[in-house]
Amino acid sequence: MSSALTPPSAANGRLFRVGSDRLVQDWKEAHDRAVAYLDALAVPAADRDALADTAVEQALDRERWEPDSDAISETMRALRKLVPDRYPRPGPEDAAVPDPFLAWRLEVAATGSVDAHVPATGTSLCAAGPVPFASTPPLARGAMVPEHIERRIGRRVLNRLRGRRSDSHDAPRGHALRVQRRALPWIGAARRRRLLFLFLVLIPSVVASGFMVNVLPHQGSTWLEVVIVHVFGALFGWISIGFWTALLGFFLLTVRRDRYAITRLDAADAGPFAPSGRTAIVMPICEEPVDRVFAGLKAIHRSLERAGGLPHFDFFVLSDSYSPDTYVKEEEAWARWGREVGGFGHIFYRRRKVRLKRKSGNVADFCRRWGRKYPYMIMLDADSVMSGETLVRLVRLMDKHPQAGMIQTAPTAVNRNSLFARIQQFATRVYGPMFAAGLHYWQLGDGQYWGHNTIIRIQPFMQHCALPRLPGKPPLGGEILSHDFVEAALMGRAGWTLWLAYDLDGSYEEVPSTLLEEMKRDRRWCQGNLQHLRLLFTEGLFGAHRALFINGVLSYVSALLWFFFLTLSTVEAVQNALAEHEYFPHGASLFPTWPVWRPNWALALLAVTGAILFLPKFLSIVLVVARNGNARSYGGLARLTLSVLCEIVISSLLAPIRMVFHSRFVVQNLMGRTVTWKSQGREDAETGWGEAIRHHGFDTLFASAWGTTLYLLNPGYFWWVTPIIGALILSVPVSVLASRIGLGERARAWKLFLIPEESDRPRELRELDGEYEAAQRRAATRPPAENDGVVRVAVDPYTHALHRGLLGRRRSLRASIRATRATLLRHALSAGAAALAPRERRVLLGDPDLVDDLHDKVWAESDHERVRRWGRPGRV
Repeated sequence: MSSALTPPSAANGRLFRVGSDRLVQDWKEAHDRAVAYLDALAVPAADRDALADTAVEQALDRERWEPDSDAISETMRALRKLVPDRYPRPGPEDAAVPDPFLAWRLEVAATGSVDAHVPATGTSLCAAGPVPFASTPPLARGAMVPEHIERRIGRRVLNRLRGRRSDSHDAPRGHALRVQRRALPWIGAARRRRLLFLFLVLIPSVVASGFMVNVLPHQGSTWLEVVIVHVFGALFGWISIGFWTALLGFFLLTVRRDRYAITRLDAADAGPFAPSGRTAIVMPICEEPVDRVFAGLKAIHRSLERAGGLPHFDFFVLSDSYSPDTYVKEEEAWARWGREVGGFGHIFYRRRKVRLKRKSGNVADFCRRWGRKYPYMIMLDADSVMSGETLVRLVRLMDKHPQAGMIQTAPTAVNRNSLFARIQQFATRVYGPMFAAGLHYWQLGDGQYWGHNTIIRIQPFMQHCALPRLPGKPPLGGEILSHDFVEAALMGRAGWTLWLAYDLDGSYEEVPSTLLEEMKRDRRWCQGNLQHLRLLFTEGLFGAHRALFINGVLSYVSALLWFFFLTLSTVEAVQNALAEHEYFPHGASLFPTWPVWRPNWALALLAVTGAILFLPKFLSIVLVVARNGNARSYGGLARLTLSVLCEIVISSLLAPIRMVFHSRFVVQNLMGRTVTWKSQGREDAETGWGEAIRHHGFDTLFASAWGTTLYLLNPGYFWWVTPIIGALILSVPVSVLASRIGLGERARAWKLFLIPEESDRPRELRELDGEYEAAQRRAATRPPAENDGVVRVAVDPYTHALHRGLLGRRRSLRASIRATRATLLRHALSAGAAALAPRERRVLLGDPDLVDDLHDKVWAESDHERVRRWGRPGRV
C-alpha cells in the first residue's frame, strides 16, 4: 500500500485490517470528507484531524459493515454526533429537539463561532419545541376584514329617497369619528383653500379655452374645432393644477408660517423619548437586490441607535421572493445582520409561502399576525432609508395627534448615477419641496399615502384598510394594485386624518436609472390608477380623496388627451391644406366667411402655457436662495440656474416620449391587456441600443412619417409641432445617452444637477454606501457556483441550517407526492443544481425532508463527477 494512501490517524491499523486497497481508499476519502466538512463548519484546524479520526473509528465499529459499505455516509453520520459534543452550545435540552446537530448549527449561526465561550449576541435562534428555530415574534393574531364598498351612486340616491340612510349595516364603520372630525380646527380652512384652488384652476382654463377658439381658423364653428377646444381646456386645467399647487407651496415656504403643519412640536414634546408602545419598521420585499435592502436597513438601525430610539423599534423584513437565489441570500443576510448587532430579539424575517395580493397582502398578513403588538408601523420600500431622528419624531407626532391615522413624509431621491436618474433626483430635490408644500396647503388632514416612508396607526389600518377584490377581470377588476391611495381613502372615510409632513427631512428613496425602467414602473402604476375609476363613487369618501383618485387617473389619461389633441390638430391642419374653403356656407350672402388665423393670439397662448409649465421651476431657484441663503450645496447659483435650464431642455425632450408610452398604456388597459406586476429595478443600469430600438423604433418611424406629411401639406403647422416630432425622432439616442452612468458622473464633475445630499452627504447615506460596498466585495469573493441558492443550501452547513429552520416542521404528504419528490432529489443529485428548472428548484428547497436529504447526500456523495457538479468546497 502506498504511503500516500495512508491517513495519519489513529485508525491506521484498523484500515489495514479492512482488506483491499479499494476499501482503504474509500476510508481515506471518508476521512478527507470529514475534514472538509469540519472546515466548512469553521472548526479550528488543530481539531479537524482528530475529530475525523474519531468519526472513522466509530464508523468502522459498526457491526453491519460489509466490504461494499458506504464509508463516507457512515463517517459523516458519526461526525454529526461528535461535533455538538465536542463544542457544546447553550440551548434547549436534547429531548426537546428532534435534530440536535441542526440546533447546534443554528446556535453557532447566532454567535458566529463554534467556541462555547463566545456569548450569544442576542436572543437565541433555538427554542424548545418541534422546530428549534424562531425568526419571528410570538403571534398576536387580529382580524383584518374588508369593509363593504358601495360604488353604485344611483342605488345610494334611491335608498336615501326611500329613507334608508348610511347608518345601515352596509355603511362604513367609523361614523363617530367622522362626526368628531367636523370640529377639528383645520376643516374650515381646508374648505376655503379647496374652493380657492378650484377657482384658480377653472377660471383660467375657461379663459384659455376662449383664446383657443379665436386662434383656430374657423373660430370653433366646426365639430372638429369644438372637440379641439374642449380637449385643450382639459389639458390646460391639468397643467394649471400643478402650477397653482407649486405657487401655493412657494407662498407657504416663503412666509414660513404654517399653523396647520403636523410637524410642529412644543417644548414639552421634546423631552425624553418615551413612546406609548413599540413601533414596527416594516419592509415588504419581493425579488429585490438583497445587498442593497439590508445595507439600507443596517443604516437605519445605526441611525436609530444614535438617536436613542432603538429600544422602542422592531424591524420586520417581509419577503415575497420566489427565486431560491434571492431568498437564500435574504436568509443569510438577515442572520448575518442579527449576529452583528445582537438583534435576533427585535430584527425579524418572514417569507410568505402563498403570495396573495402582492405588497398589500404581505402587509395585511403582518397586521393579522402581529398588528395587535404595535400601535404604529413605519412602512418602507426596498430602496427607502430614513434617519433615526426622523423615525423618532414621527412616533412623537403620532403620540401627540391621536386622531392622525397616517403621516406621510416627502422622500428625497438619492443615490443614482446615470444622467437620467441624476436629472430626476435634481428635479425632485429642487422642485419637490414646493410642490409638497402646495399639496399640504389644500389637502391638510385629507392627505395621501404613497406606500412607503410613512408612519401608520395600525389599529384603524386593520379595521378599515383591508382591500376587497373588485368585480370583473383585470386590468380594471380583480386585485387592487395601486393600494396606497385606496387605503388612505378608506382610513379617511372612517374619520382618521392623514397628513403630509412636507417639511420633515431625513427621508430618502431612489428613482429608476433609465427612461425604460421608469416606463416599466409607470406601466404597472397606470393599470393600478385606472382601477381607481371603479372606486371613485365609493360611499363615504371625502371629496379630497376622490380628487386624488381623479388626479392619479389623469396622470396617465392626460397623455392620451395630449396625443388626441395633437391628432385632432393635425387633422385640422391637413384638412385646411387639402380642402377648398367654402366662403358662403349658408347660401347667398353679402359678405363671405373668411378663414382667420391669428398668430399673435397663438403666440400669446403659447407664452402663457410656457409660463405655467416653467415659472415654478425658476421660482424654485428663488426659494433655494431664500431658504438657504445661498445655493452652494447645489453647486452655486450659476450652476443651479444652468442645471434648471438643462433640466427644462431635457424634460422637454422626454415629455413627448412619455406621452406616447402613457397613451399606449391607457389604450392597452382599456382593451383588457394586463401587465405582470414585477419589482422595480433598484440598481444602476444602462439601456443598450438594441433595447432602445425595440421600444422606441416604431415611435421614431411614426414621428418621421408624421413630420414629413405635415411639412409637405402644411409647413406652417409643421414648425409648431417640430419640438414634439423632433423629440420622438430622437427618442432612441435620447433614451440610450440619458441612461449612461459615465455622462451622469461627468455632469457631477461639472457640478450640474448637484443636490445637497451629494455636497454634504448625510451619515445614513454614507453608512448605506459602506455596507453596500462591503456586501458587494463579499459576494465577489465567492466562486460563481456558490452564488446559486440551491448550492448554498446543499453545501454550506450554516446556510442549510438557517433555511431548514425557516421551513419549520416536517409535513405529511401523500405517498405519490413523496415518490415524485424522491425522484426529483435523485435527478438533482445526479445532474447538479444547474440542470434544475425554476419550479424544481422551488419544490426542492420548499420541502423540509428534501432539504435535509439534499445536504446529507451531497456531502456523502462518492461519485467524483457528481461532486464536481455541486461545486462543493473541500471536495476530494
